[in-house]
Amino acid sequence: MTAPAAQDLPVVVIGAGPIGLAAAAHLLERQLTPLVLEAGPVAASAVRDWSHVRLFSTWSELTDPAAEKLLAPTGWSRPDATTYPTGGDWAEGYLQPLADTLGDRIRYGATVTGISRAGRDRIVDADRDSQPLVVHLTTADGREERLLTRAIIDASGTWTTPSPAGASGLPALGENAAADRITYRVPDLNDPSVRSRYAGKRTAVIGSGASAFTALATLADLAQNEPGTHAVWILRRGISGSTFGGGEADQLPARGALGLAAKAAVDNGHADAVTGFRTETIERDEDGRLILIAEDGRHLDAVDEAIVLTGFRPDLTFLSEIRLGLDERLQAPTALAPLIDPNVHSCGTVYPHGVNELSHPEKDVYLVGMKSYGRAPTFLAMTGYEQVRSITASLAGDQEAAERVELTLPETGVCGGAGLFDEAAAEESSGGCCAPAPALVQIGSATSALQIGRPEASGGC
Repeated sequence: MTAPAAQDLPVVVIGAGPIGLAAAAHLLERQLTPLVLEAGPVAASAVRDWSHVRLFSTWSELTDPAAEKLLAPTGWSRPDATTYPTGGDWAEGYLQPLADTLGDRIRYGATVTGISRAGRDRIVDADRDSQPLVVHLTTADGREERLLTRAIIDASGTWTTPSPAGASGLPALGENAAADRITYRVPDLNDPSVRSRYAGKRTAVIGSGASAFTALATLADLAQNEPGTHAVWILRRGISGSTFGGGEADQLPARGALGLAAKAAVDNGHADAVTGFRTETIERDEDGRLILIAEDGRHLDAVDEAIVLTGFRPDLTFLSEIRLGLDERLQAPTALAPLIDPNVHSCGTVYPHGVNELSHPEKDVYLVGMKSYGRAPTFLAMTGYEQVRSITASLAGDQEAAERVELTLPETGVCGGAGLFDEAAAEESSGGCCAPAPALVQIGSATSALQIGRPEASGGC
């Protein structure tokens, strides 16, 4: 049977999150046919999982221009551009209306299980690029389907594949067996059932980024009303002047306030910091509590719960028959990796990029959004919107527009992310995103005090 001509096939977008929905809007703007496959039952399923968490970015940085044009005839208007939405606000105030506008161009409960070339596994060269791509999927009722497509834009994100507590990149010995007492998300302590899990308990928080700050701040707030609530903050590295971000000097006041809140949790004795601790084993005591053991043999006192916030990684399992060009460290596209390396760049110093940096040896297959960044944490929505604008222009044959940069970031960048902050305090903050931390910071805890000197070099904001 002769395969349909490429121009008659849809472009499959995997994931109905912020970047996937934006990709569909850009495809429609280019008179191309999108088909969005979403594993969850609703749009923005991953965002809804952290609906209680506030973003660092304002509304002005969270909506896509092509999506706004698509929404305009419906009477939709963007919320106050200067305000910071929660994940729930983002989902309900923008992403769901956009999904509703796209209508039956989105299929829910469609889990992609594989992608290949028609009649070609990854080792076959003959006529490879002339064959359509085939998406293998499973529906919510368990049926298997195959879809032909002219191109694939994988915006499935990294939310479903959090990194483990084990410092080796693999689960610590005993980590899987302790799953009933471990979460890999920032808990919603406004939910009574979740709150009771941590109230009056001793909780390990593993991680050093914004999510860990958020968990420390919320546990400290819980400790104000629930005696016995205490956090043990586990860091794989030592503490330096940049550990808590830019503080009051951070141009992103929401992020700066979050770092200060985490610092206050330690200062006020609601959390103890344990540095240089690389988790090797998780054991249980006779009461079922968790004992964390480091690779150097150190044992921590037992904790009731563990919150593991060590980042995310891309799920590449369903791409095994596709020829991808990925950086060996970050698992990001080879040409993109040097631009986003977190050892060199913050999100504010990532140059806007598009189809050229996101192309793979397999023609017309693109990883976009958070997934395109592999294990790098420097992604922000504005950059993802520029990615899909460039890719869809290329698919439409407009290479000049595809290679043109249409995103201008603020001078010091806008680093996306999630946080918890006091808005009044945030409005009073000012300064540069990557301003150096104070030369000396005093951190006290219930058991010790740490002096933190300014590092010799900053790794970005």
